[in-house]
Parts: sequence; C-alpha cells; structure tokens
Amino acid sequence: MQGSLGEKIGEGAFSEAWAWAPGQVVKLFKAGVSRQFGRHEARMIRAVLAAGLPVAEVFGEVTLDGRFGIVLQRLDGPTLWQLSRTGAVTFEQAGAIVAALAMSVHRTPPPPEVPSLREHMEDALRRDDGKLPKHIATAVLAQVGRLSPGDGLCHCDLSPGNVIMTAEGPKLVDWTFAMRAPAAVDLAFLHVILSELAPEIADNPQRPRATNAAAQSNYAQLAGMSLAELTAAVKPYLPIVRSFVVLGDVVPSLRERLIQRIETGLREED
Repeated sequence: MQGSLGEKIGEGAFSEAWAWAPGQVVKLFKAGVSRQFGRHEARMIRAVLAAGLPVAEVFGEVTLDGRFGIVLQRLDGPTLWQLSRTGAVTFEQAGAIVAALAMSVHRTPPPPEVPSLREHMEDALRRDDGKLPKHIATAVLAQVGRLSPGDGLCHCDLSPGNVIMTAEGPKLVDWTFAMRAPAAVDLAFLHVILSELAPEIADNPQRPRATNAAAQSNYAQLAGMSLAELTAAVKPYLPIVRSFVVLGDVVPSLRERLIQRIETGLREED
C-alpha cells in the first residue's frame, strides 16, 4: 500500500505503531514475529469490526524490510492508561470504562474466524520451547478441558493501554489474542495483567491494581452478580492465563514466580 513511515506513535511487546499516510497508521510487527501472527490479528480486527465493535478499520497489509505490517485507521486520542496516569481519569472511572467495554465485547456473538480457548492453548504449547514445564503444560490443558468451553467473544488484553479515548468514544486495539471463551477468561486476563504484571513496571503500582479492582466490581454490577460470585468464576482460569503469559514470554523476569502461582492454582482446583 502507498505510504511511508512517519513518526513512531507507540510500541508494544510484539509490534510498533508508526504514522503511515493521512488518517492511517501501520502496526509493524517486530523482527522475528511471524507473518502468520500478524495476519491472524488482521483477520480478527476485520471480523470484530464487521460484528459492530469499536475498532479501527483495516486498510491493507504491507511488508517493510522483512517485517509484516497492518495498515489501520488512525485513532486520535490518548489511551485510557495515559489519562489515568496523569490523573485526568480516576481509577474508578478507568475501571468503569474497561468494564463497559468488556461487557460490549462479551455481548457480541463471536465471529466464526475467532479460535477457541483450547485452540489457542494447543497452538501455544506446540510452539513452546521449554518455558513451561511439561507436567504443568499437561495439567493446564486438562484444566481447559474440565472447564466449560463457552462460546463468547473475549479480547484477552482489555488493559487501559489498549483503550484509545477518541472523540467518538473509547476504541479497542490489539486483537491478537481474541478467542472464543467464557467471559471469565477475559476478566482473568485483566486481573493478571493489572494486578500481577503491570505493578512490576508501573511508576505507581497501586494504579493498575486499583483499576482492576474497579473494573471487576463494575463488571459484576453490569452482569447482575456479586463481586464474590465473579471472583469465584474467574479463579479457575487464572492458572490458564498465567500459562499464556509464560508461554508468550511477556515478562521473562516473572517466569518462576508465575509458574509457582500456576502450580498453586492448579492444586487448589484439584
């Protein structure tokens, strides 16, 4: 597609966002990230956009210096993370916005292109090079099989950094790990990201924890259940989510601690 790299807008674990053309950005995946990984996200974004969710339009795909990229509609506005970091949005307000977006995702029938929780886990385990001990991998896959598979749509990274506050309202980005699963899976990802991973790198560790607490509480209210009921529903999925984090090598320094939590969580479910 016609365009050229402009200013660097942002960066994540697997990709960078660059200005591309008027009204467009390119999400350029880092060296070593497979083209299949990027094309999968492009398919997910197209699918959820067609389903009516607030996401950027996909204009096309490019390859630059061997790196795969997705050309997307540019979403102008700060992220919810930036607003909460500056105090422009309170922890409670940020949690309420995340909870409302989560509910809108979970009420959307999953497009047929979206893989299931089991498919995601089996694929992650096939590509594992020893990050997750074999006995844990076996136990986690068994845990996935024991739990209700569900057939809802989950984003699986509903953190404030993936919410762009545009003039038209909040928009969700980063659909790489979207899957068909119970809503509790999304809330388990949210808990692990905000309460276990983000505090390790945040300037104020209390901010992500408080945002998660507010999001879980607001979601329980929207779902018409108590927070205790929601927490109980989420708990069995925490070892599964932590396994995804280890397999993805998201925070290598936390690997051993996460593996200990996975083992503890699996024992509690026996």
